[in-house]
Parts: sequence; C-alpha cells; structure tokens
Amino acid sequence: MHMMTVKQCGVWAVLLWPYLLSVSIPLDCKEEQGSLSRCPSISQEKLLDRVIQHAELIYRVSEESCSLFEEMFVPFPLRLQRNQAGYTCITKALPIPSSKSEIQQISDKWLLHSVLMLVQSWIEPLAYLQTTLDRYDDAPEMLLNKTKWVSEKLISLEQGVVVLIKKMLDEGMLTTTYSEQGLFQYEVQPEMLESVMRDYTLLSCFKKDAHKMETFLKLLKCRQTDKYNCA
Repeated sequence: MHMMTVKQCGVWAVLLWPYLLSVSIPLDCKEEQGSLSRCPSISQEKLLDRVIQHAELIYRVSEESCSLFEEMFVPFPLRLQRNQAGYTCITKALPIPSSKSEIQQISDKWLLHSVLMLVQSWIEPLAYLQTTLDRYDDAPEMLLNKTKWVSEKLISLEQGVVVLIKKMLDEGMLTTTYSEQGLFQYEVQPEMLESVMRDYTLLSCFKKDAHKMETFLKLLKCRQTDKYNCA
C-alpha cells in the first residue's frame, strides 16, 4: 500500500510539475520571463497580484513537500508527538501577529514587513535543508526538486516584496536578513532520528509560515479594493 501510494504521488507530480514550472513566472516584471530588476516599471497593483500568485504557489508546493516527507520518513506515532517533544518553529520569536484580531488590526506597513520577516527568516533554513535531504538514501527526486524549487522561489518572493514595500510605503530598499540574527541553529552531525524530526519540523513550520505569507498578502490586496469588508 505504501509503495502504491508513493507511486501514485510520483505519477501525479509528473503531471503537475510542468504546470508549476509554467506558472512560476508571475513575479517576473516583464511580460516575458525576465529579471526582477524591471519590477519598479510595472504598476503597484500588478506587482501585488504577481507577489500573491507567487506566495500561493510556494504554499502549495510546501504543503506537497511536507506531506511527501511525512509519508516517506516519519512513523505515524512520531507525527503525533512532534508538538509534544520540544520542537518549536524557528520564527516563533518574530513579532508576527498570530490571532485573527491582531492580523485585522495591524497596518498595511506591518503586513508587508511581517511577510518580509517571514520570507527572509526562511531563506537560510531552506538552503540548509537541501544539504540534509541529499544525505537521505531513499529521498525521492520529486521531494528534492520541490524543496529546491521552493528555496529558489522564496528568494524571488523576497525581491518582489522588497520592491512592493518601496512602491507602497515609499521606503528605501530593505536588506535585513533575519536569519542572520541567530534564529536558525542546528547540530552539525545530529543522530538520524533527530535529523528526520528536525527536517520534518522545518517543513511543517515553513508550510504554516508560507500560509501566513499568502494570507497577509491577500488581506493587503483586499484592503486596496474593499477596505471595510476584509474580515
């Protein structure tokens, strides 16, 4: 049953992956595929739409990656114990609103800066995750490709959000990388089970944060069009 499920996932991924690649361009700021250096030349509305599309794709693929990793490497009892075993998300210390009321009350400025903090805090951990997944004997190519794709697109999303902040808030380009402030720490040679659970925690936490990025950006879009009805 396990092998059949993995095989079915592989077939599904092969069918879906060309679609993901074909729609992974929305943040490029020319009509054709190109550099983000042209982002200032397009309208604020179009840039926000492309940033949202990018965040949607990142969340979708992160969800698929987490599910695939869970099925391949995490025994079912450990899935239930993860939250009880002291594993915490690396972005827990960031001043990111969490409750519905907090999110609704924060300004557009803090919505954008919250997205930027989340994006930048995950760039280093996802890059490191690539090196750990390469050490798994049975890691499917599909999982490696998905996590690599997310890691690369996260950098592109960061660039888009920075330009969006400059457009919407008239602020200078922001370069602070929050992962450099000690948010991400890891063992050099952890035990295998610890390594698996750490990677599982990273993927699970990133999936949650990717959903937050998407939610914040969609709320921002709603405020631009229907300020008083964005519950």
